Amino acid sequence: MTSLSRTGAAEPYRRGFRAGALLRSASDAIPPSGLVLLAIMSVQVGAGFAKDLFTQLPPSAVVFLRIAAGALILGVFVRPRLRGLSRADLGVGVAFGVTLALMNLSFYEALARLPMGVAVAVEFLGPLGVAVAASRRRLDLLWVTLAAAGIALLAPWAEAAGRISWAGIGFGLLAALCWAGYILLSAATGSRFPGATGLSFAMIVSLVVIAPVGLTTGGSDLLHPELLLIGLGVGLLSSVIPYSIELEALRRMPKKVFGILMSLEPAAAALVGLVVLGEILSPMEWAAIGCVVVASVGATRAA
Repeated sequence: MTSLSRTGAAEPYRRGFRAGALLRSASDAIPPSGLVLLAIMSVQVGAGFAKDLFTQLPPSAVVFLRIAAGALILGVFVRPRLRGLSRADLGVGVAFGVTLALMNLSFYEALARLPMGVAVAVEFLGPLGVAVAASRRRLDLLWVTLAAAGIALLAPWAEAAGRISWAGIGFGLLAALCWAGYILLSAATGSRFPGATGLSFAMIVSLVVIAPVGLTTGGSDLLHPELLLIGLGVGLLSSVIPYSIELEALRRMPKKVFGILMSLEPAAAALVGLVVLGEILSPMEWAAIGCVVVASVGATRAA
């Protein structure tokens, strides 16, 4: 009996090891630049599915489903270890979690009011600002001006008033501010928490923060199996899968190159919005997205 029990317990481990080896071999066969592009597409396809859910659930409820799925899946593999951490450490982790919740909520509210490519372009001002602040070169003024020109082109003037709202731009700018805070707090959390436990702890905090809003606005609709399944898919595509792929890509390529490739996210979002949601952007909106992408690439190279 004991021998059989040990065999049964070891078999799942061996299967998991073989599956992990197969996944590692598959990822090694893909160049690191391909992994980054795959992660970008995963995030944007997840956002496309999330926006499609807005016809049945409000954005705050969809955010709740996404964060709940991410926290559940991450918690299964990484349990946060809080023993030995100071109050200051826990405070940084809590701030990281609150910022993560606000970043996702404000972005989804922007996504509900703007085309995908436009929402991501506005939100991308956050990491662009961090890159500019890290560089502090005279050339950075050019990238700031270029990004500002892009946002000016996206403003809801007469031509775009029906599809772009000031509220959407405002939520996008709030998401950008939160993304900048997320980058800084992510580094601080990583230096205080062992391994990936800081991210796991932050996801739990963000779930606690967003749960009252998401449950209140979603109500009984959150109990529909189909919506729960789509929400799980959004969590996988938007969080778990891209985070794993990005970590593997960063293991095999310089951070600067990684940052430059990530600057393609607004353009990828516009393409996914076109294919998944049928969002056709005007030439001015494409020009605005191009300004933000070029500014981000330039600032990342300088930083």
